[in-house]
Amino acid sequence: LFLTNFASKVTVVHRRDEFRAEKILQERLFAHPKIEVIWNNAIDEVVGSTDPMGVTGVKLKHTETGEVREIPADGVFIAIGHAPASELFRGQLEADSAGYLKVEAGSASTAIKGVFAAGDVTDDVYRQAVTAAGMGCMAALEAARLLAEEDHEKAHHPISHQEAAKIGVW
Repeated sequence: LFLTNFASKVTVVHRRDEFRAEKILQERLFAHPKIEVIWNNAIDEVVGSTDPMGVTGVKLKHTETGEVREIPADGVFIAIGHAPASELFRGQLEADSAGYLKVEAGSASTAIKGVFAAGDVTDDVYRQAVTAAGMGCMAALEAARLLAEEDHEKAHHPISHQEAAKIGVW
């Protein structure tokens, strides 16, 4: 829908025969005169040239028959779902039912001290690179603050006599 503000025609290529998006968005998409949907296909190749035209089309592969065809295109925008890439952390960090990692409100801190999460694995609303970059900065600042606090605690808690004896310091 957003791309229709910039293009005379938008072709949505979808690998299945139905969308899982919210019904209201589907209704808007299907009603829009600039949008065409090609079902059961996936982009097999982006076709282009070295001249200033760049992209000239895409080769589509039918997901059921394997048939390949080429359609013209002046540009390609790829968006593959909204599932967070958080499988690596399954069973280690708390996540919601959709797989987004849980962080403290207004923070990048997870339930495990010293472990921070940022970007698309935590953001189920905006899911954008700029948000991920901002959250990454937030996580870095929080990590630096945590390390500074730990250094401060060590400086004000001298080692015990037993620890000193182990390393030969008195």
